[in-house]
Amino acid sequence: MTNTVLQYALYLVILAALAIPLGAYIGKVMNGEKVFMSRILVPCENFLYRILHVKKDEEMNWKKYAVSVFAFSGISLIFLFLLQMLQGVLPGNPEGIEGMSWHLSFNTAVSFVTNTNWQAYSGEAQASYLTQALGLTVQNFVSAAVGIAVLFAVIRGFTRVKTQGLGSFWVDVTRIILYVLIPLAVIVSIGIASQGVVQTLKPYETVDLLEPAAVDADGNILEDAVIDGDTVTVDGKAVDGAQIITQQVVPLGPAASQVAIKQLGTNGGGFFGVNSAHPLENPTPFSNMLEMLSILLIPVSLCFTFGRNVKNKKQGAAIFAAMFIMLAAALAIIAVNEHAATPQLAAGGAVDLSQSGQSGGNMEGKETRFGIASSATWAAFTTAASNGSVNSMHDSYTPLGGMITMLQMMLGEVIFGGVGCGLYGMLAFAILAVFIAGLMVGRTPEFLEKKIEPYEMKMAVLACLATPIAILAGSGIAALVPGVADSLNNSGAHGFSEVLYAYSSCGGNNGSAFAGFGANTPFLNVSLGLVMLFARFVPIAAVLGIAGSMAGKKKIAVTAGTLSTTNAMFIFLLIFVVLLVGALSFFPALALGPIADFFQMIG
Repeated sequence: MTNTVLQYALYLVILAALAIPLGAYIGKVMNGEKVFMSRILVPCENFLYRILHVKKDEEMNWKKYAVSVFAFSGISLIFLFLLQMLQGVLPGNPEGIEGMSWHLSFNTAVSFVTNTNWQAYSGEAQASYLTQALGLTVQNFVSAAVGIAVLFAVIRGFTRVKTQGLGSFWVDVTRIILYVLIPLAVIVSIGIASQGVVQTLKPYETVDLLEPAAVDADGNILEDAVIDGDTVTVDGKAVDGAQIITQQVVPLGPAASQVAIKQLGTNGGGFFGVNSAHPLENPTPFSNMLEMLSILLIPVSLCFTFGRNVKNKKQGAAIFAAMFIMLAAALAIIAVNEHAATPQLAAGGAVDLSQSGQSGGNMEGKETRFGIASSATWAAFTTAASNGSVNSMHDSYTPLGGMITMLQMMLGEVIFGGVGCGLYGMLAFAILAVFIAGLMVGRTPEFLEKKIEPYEMKMAVLACLATPIAILAGSGIAALVPGVADSLNNSGAHGFSEVLYAYSSCGGNNGSAFAGFGANTPFLNVSLGLVMLFARFVPIAAVLGIAGSMAGKKKIAVTAGTLSTTNAMFIFLLIFVVLLVGALSFFPALALGPIADFFQMIG
């Protein structure tokens, strides 16, 4: 057990240690300061501005910045939608994969443009190399860059005085991709490719199996079959219609390059259908650690970037502390429940739960090469970030372990969250927290030396409630649609949890799933797509409105009566507000799903 605890602690320590210097680097890049790659990249940056006719010193007001975000995302959505529908007649398709249906194309295009990367398709079976590389991988870069760009517009709103300019969206996106995302993606791509993650444009290969396998007439594998020549027997009886399989198709493709940015950009969309549980997408413990740390590397770094760029490092550290405490608590609850497993697994001593020399606990749906500790950590990291990649099946987690993954998404993905969007979402909660504190002490709320007035409060409430509205409305409507029951892998409380998890994942711009849920239907593809659009762009509009309003304000002097937003009291007040919104909004739904599932399990 001691070694397991140390493993969990090591992941968190390495993450924080890497994030601090990266945070300083990102801050310099976005301020236009000189960094060690400036000599190489500044000429490239200036060349891009010339060919794109971008003014490097342009200052957009919040409305123009928002229009740029929406226009860029809209054009990206249309391009990706058409690319997927037409992939069957386009090059870069050695397997001859047909175009996607209109509703699946819509869902996938929305998913990648909103940085959600929810997948109702299997990558190796339904997406061509061209779609994966030119469509999905490109969106992994640009949708992540959009989130970070909006964050820096918000940061400038807090730091600038009596002005309307929040910087240029086009300059912000260019710098993020050129200086941050591409270099990091190259490093991670090389690292995971060295471990065996495939990176090739060769067609799929057919290989001989080490041992032949037998399947029945319905395609089900016969586990205890005895193969003698052309005869298949089970328990001494011949199986009619059985087939003997001696070869397997191994899917290939440019996976490493997409996997790297899917993690770094908190995108999460897997190159293969089973995501990072696939041995060609995540083959070794080292590749697992590298991919897992990449999930939260930039979101954690941005906390320190925020403190540096608002010239208040204590403020950045305070927000980091609030997020870190919630992440550690979530990880602990998931870990305890997965290691303890279920009464059914322990019944009659059928499963060894001692954890002595083996994984112990609930190993259902988890890869034996990773075990419970790496699987639980990944589950906590991926649902804290708006990432959604998985190396285990969340549908097979214990009820309370699965509930925590769900709850992290329901809170608005603000426990570090997605690149950029997690932090600007948490800043909206910080505004709520200072407002509540101001009511308690009878003072006008202030944050970073600026007054918080009714307009900022309205926008902050809108940003904080967009996710709960999207999740609850979407899952409530879906629960009333009779056809949705056909997509479930389970009935009862766990079946409802599958629906709730799906809409929580899309409402939280996460993309992970209770993998038994079959979501590729017209209703689910369209409704989940609309939830993703609402939960992504309503908060963006709200926080940009806050940024524009704050930029136009003057700074006020800090006095002895000013509420400190960097001490322990504020950190725990911020945590309380985040949990309060989540608990009040989602307790009834959770009670019908995972909590009911838990009591059925122990009953």
